[in-house]
Amino acid sequence: MSPDLWMLLIFGLCLLIGMPVAFALGLGGVAAIVTGLSPDMLATLGTNTYNSIAKYPLIAIPLFILTGIIFERAGVAASLVNFAQSLIGRRHGGLALVAVLVCLIMGGMSGSGPADAAAVAMVMLPSMTKAGYPRPFSASLIAAASSTAILIPPSIALILYSVMMPGLDLRALFAAGLFPGLLAGASLLVPAYFLAKRNGWEAVKSSDESLPSIRASFVKAIPALLAPVIILGGLRSGLFTPTEAAVVAVTYGLIIGAFVYRQLSWSSLIDMLNEAVKISGVVLIIIALAGIFAWAGTTLGTFTRLADSILAVSDNALLLLLLVMLLVLLAGMLLDAISIYLILTPILVPLIQYFEWNPVWFGILLAMNIAIGQFTPPVAINLMVTTKVANIRLEETFGWAMLFMVTMFSALLLVLFFPQIALWLPEYLGYSTN
Repeated sequence: MSPDLWMLLIFGLCLLIGMPVAFALGLGGVAAIVTGLSPDMLATLGTNTYNSIAKYPLIAIPLFILTGIIFERAGVAASLVNFAQSLIGRRHGGLALVAVLVCLIMGGMSGSGPADAAAVAMVMLPSMTKAGYPRPFSASLIAAASSTAILIPPSIALILYSVMMPGLDLRALFAAGLFPGLLAGASLLVPAYFLAKRNGWEAVKSSDESLPSIRASFVKAIPALLAPVIILGGLRSGLFTPTEAAVVAVTYGLIIGAFVYRQLSWSSLIDMLNEAVKISGVVLIIIALAGIFAWAGTTLGTFTRLADSILAVSDNALLLLLLVMLLVLLAGMLLDAISIYLILTPILVPLIQYFEWNPVWFGILLAMNIAIGQFTPPVAINLMVTTKVANIRLEETFGWAMLFMVTMFSALLLVLFFPQIALWLPEYLGYSTN
C-alpha cells in the first residue's frame, strides 16, 4: 500500500475511533513518514511541530480567544440587547432581529462563534421564550447567527487561513468577510420574521411591558459599540497590526468589564485566563500536530495527487467549485474550523492556482461553509452551546437548523456567483486581494 493511502487510512481510522483531531493528524503524518520516507526522518517531528506554531500572526489567536471570554462575561451582550430592543420595539420577529444583530456585533469583538452563542443565548433565550418563541427555534437561530463570527472581523479562522496562504494580506481577508457576514445574518432574518408573523410569536399585546429608553440604553451600550470600531479602525488606520489589535481588544475588554459594566473581578480574571489557556492549548496543539501531517503530505506529494484526482473529475471550474463547497460543508458538520483549514487548505491550494481563483474570495467561501457547519448536526458546536443554555435536547433543533442552513447557503451562493460582494470593500480600501 502506498504511503499516501497509509497516511489517509491512519488519519481516517483515528477519527472513526473517536481520537482527537490533533492526534489523528499527527499519527497520519507519522505513518506517511515511516512508510514513504524513512524512520530516521521521525527526527524532524520536533522541528515540524515547532515551525507550525512559531509564526507571529498566530499570537492573535489566544488573545482573541481571551477577548471573546472577556466580552462574554463583561455584561456587553446585555447592554447591546437593551439598546437593540429600544430601537426595534415590540413587533413580530423583533426579538429575533435583536438576537441576530447582537450576534453580528459580538462577532466583531471576539471572532469566536461558541463564545458569542453562549453570551447571547443567556441574555436572549428567557425573553424570547416569554414572548412565545419555541426554545428549539430560538436556540437554532442564535446558534446560526453566532456562526457569522467566523466571517465578521476579527476572525480566528481567517487569521489561520492567512498563515496557511503566505503573502495574503490579513487586513484584506478581514475586510472581505464583512459584507458576506452581514449577508449571512440577513438571510436568517427573513424566515425568522415570517415564522414569527405566521405563528403569532411576540404578539403586539406584549407591548405593555416597558421598553428601555433609547437614550439611556444607547449611552450604556456606547462602550460595547466602540469595541469593533476601535479594533477595525485601528487596523484600517495602520495604528496597529492584527496581532496588536488582539492585545488592544483584551485591554479594552478588561477596562470596560471592570470599570464601566463592573462585571469583572480579580477572581473572575483568573478564571477567564484559565479558560483561555485551556481553549488556546487545544487549538495550538491541533495546529502543531497538523504541521507533521502537512509536511509529510507536501514532501510525499500526497496533496498534489489528491488535487489531481479532483481535477480528473471535471475541468469545469464552476462544477469543481461547487463540489469543493459541498466537501467543505460536509467537513464543517463533523470538524471544527481550525481542523478544516489545516486539513483541506494544502489540498485546495493547487486548485486555487490552477483555476486562478481569487484566494481572498475563496477563503471567504470556505469560511461561509464552515459557518454553516457550526450549527448543522451531527457535531454543531454552536448548537450544543445554545441547547445547553436552553435546557433542551439537540435533536429538537434539527428541523430549525436545517431551515437556517438552507437560507444561509443561499447567501453563500450569492457570494460564489458575485465575488465582488466579498472583494469590493478590500479593493476600495486599497488592500491587495491576490
